[in-house]
Amino acid sequence: MSYGGDYGGSRRPRGPREHQRAQMMPLPSQEQRATRQMPQPPAGPPPVPPSQQPYDDWQPQPPRRRKRRFGPGKILLTLVILFVVFLAGMWIYLDSSINRVEALADYNGRPAAASGTNWLIVGSDSRDGLTPEQEQQLATGDSAAAGGGSRTDTIMVAHLPDNDTKPTLLSLPRDSQVAIPGHGRGKINSAFSIGGPQLLVKTVEQATGLRMDHYAEIGFGGFANIVDAIGGVDMCIDKQMHDDFTNITIPAGCQTLDGAHALGFVRMRHSDATPRSDLDRVENQRKFIGALVSQIATPGTLLNPFHFFPLLSSAPDALTMDSGDHLQNMLAMAWSMRGISDGGVITTTVPVTSASAENWDKAKSKQLFDALRGDAQIPDSVIMN
Repeated sequence: MSYGGDYGGSRRPRGPREHQRAQMMPLPSQEQRATRQMPQPPAGPPPVPPSQQPYDDWQPQPPRRRKRRFGPGKILLTLVILFVVFLAGMWIYLDSSINRVEALADYNGRPAAASGTNWLIVGSDSRDGLTPEQEQQLATGDSAAAGGGSRTDTIMVAHLPDNDTKPTLLSLPRDSQVAIPGHGRGKINSAFSIGGPQLLVKTVEQATGLRMDHYAEIGFGGFANIVDAIGGVDMCIDKQMHDDFTNITIPAGCQTLDGAHALGFVRMRHSDATPRSDLDRVENQRKFIGALVSQIATPGTLLNPFHFFPLLSSAPDALTMDSGDHLQNMLAMAWSMRGISDGGVITTTVPVTSASAENWDKAKSKQLFDALRGDAQIPDSVIMN
């Protein structure tokens, strides 16, 4: 059965009760049907489109602060990193630029390693790289006048102990008569002329019984350049010094020695101020080294770029080291020697039997070398100054 009317559609047949109930319910009027079909608007005033909304209640928002990419802290950190990288690069460059030589070699009968660390420090009369004008300025004389070849004006052993005993700076007079391996007996400095650094190291090791762990050599020009790089070295001279051979005069009093006068001071032995000749000279050499390393270790040198960087840049041309040595080894040795001027380092010459400094006192020199080998305190009776 189907029903027409406004409800339309197809429906299932109604039962008797449903048909009776439908007849009893009033049909909705046409108005009610229209009301049900149309959606009713919400209560209240109609919404205002966004384009027509008033701006009276609008509040401006504060601008967002842009985060700084490089603040003061980051800039400072960047500068520090760049400075460290610069120093590291310079250190590597300088260390790789130092002249090196095979000075320390093993051989049958070489002394065994003992306590402490030993440096062999050599000041050669090498004039390599010097122009005739520089030779004249430094009063070195030319190689031909000196007899050709290379010799050593300075031979020292720097002993750095492993315990709390004082470091020692020991001078070996260049005219000392010792056994030169393979060449009989002769002056110790002739070993350098005959066989270079390697034979000199072997000669010193056999004569002293001390095994050398490091080797450093500096020539005339390099020595003067280092002194000039730090603006000269301050020293007090007791009496005027004049050398008839080099014609260099150093007045008495406290003064700053430049490279030329510093070289003249450490070489001078033909003067009224050096009556013991080579013995006075080696003592002056130790005094000057003490003043030099003390001045290098001051803030006035290390923190002054006009002294520090020239010092670093002059080191490669000035120094010759063993192939296994590095710049940090040299700086560690120099730092240990900085106490020479104030008594923090023992300075002495190997005990000799006469002012000619040709022959060593066997008993006293043995006591000295035994003490160094064992990092023991050196007896006062064998200290010679």
